[in-house]
Amino acid sequence: MRYPLRLFSTMLLAISASHVHGQDEFSQYWYAGDAELSSYNLQQARYGELNQGTAVLIYVSEQLLPKEQVKADNPSEDNTTVLKLNKHKSFLTGIYPYSIMTSTFSPVAGGHALKVSNTTQEWCGNAYSQLNHRQQFEITSHSYFEGEADQSFSLAPTHLEDEIWNTIRLDPAQLPVGEISMLPAFEYIRLLHIPTQVYQAQASLTHKDQLSVYTIKYPALDRKLVIHFQREFPYVIEGWQDTYKSGFDQDAKVLTSKASRIATIKEKYWALHNNRHKIYREKLGL
Repeated sequence: MRYPLRLFSTMLLAISASHVHGQDEFSQYWYAGDAELSSYNLQQARYGELNQGTAVLIYVSEQLLPKEQVKADNPSEDNTTVLKLNKHKSFLTGIYPYSIMTSTFSPVAGGHALKVSNTTQEWCGNAYSQLNHRQQFEITSHSYFEGEADQSFSLAPTHLEDEIWNTIRLDPAQLPVGEISMLPAFEYIRLLHIPTQVYQAQASLTHKDQLSVYTIKYPALDRKLVIHFQREFPYVIEGWQDTYKSGFDQDAKVLTSKASRIATIKEKYWALHNNRHKIYREKLGL
């Protein structure tokens, strides 16, 4: 018989977190048996214009099977405790909608993400990419575009832009700074149709008043990503700006996608699936 993981794993996870972080507040916040949901007003660059939309960052602690790298049905000391982020964006381009979600699974104990997956749906078709961190980064990619189609290859482990969002929440002191090698976000790779490869980047972390600012610059891509987050635990992300050429020719406009936080709630969202629960979307301003 299978039992709901969250009913039984809180104590095990709390013990793990206290050992790693040495602070009760981390365990009390992330292992309370619920998830954190933050909503954002979004302006997303696409086709040389800024498009209005929304974004939601959904953080929740889980146990991952280390070999299969999927969520465990039952708690075990052999499982890996992770912080999972589902980063979802929704926006319109003219007549048709875009829906983009990236899932990133980062071990609480530290190190590179164990798994990243990205899906993009729009009226032209579906696209999907997945990275599994074993001895290498094992990457599979599927697209309806001829030049991208079905791919499977490996990369040596390196910094991942997609894991940065979890590192901020786990321990921003571990953010990489200086001259680094980094694999850009799967979302960016997909939207810009660039090769899935490692690029040189310049990263910095600064502080001002109650906020911290993490900046990544990719000189070869002429791109800059800036993430603003609260300076104190639990390091809630307040917003971000992503600046790059929105187009595929030399004259493409340089635009900045922007997101600003609307609201944050902590709830067992997986149980809020009835019509009466739509009130929670109102709380998030969605």
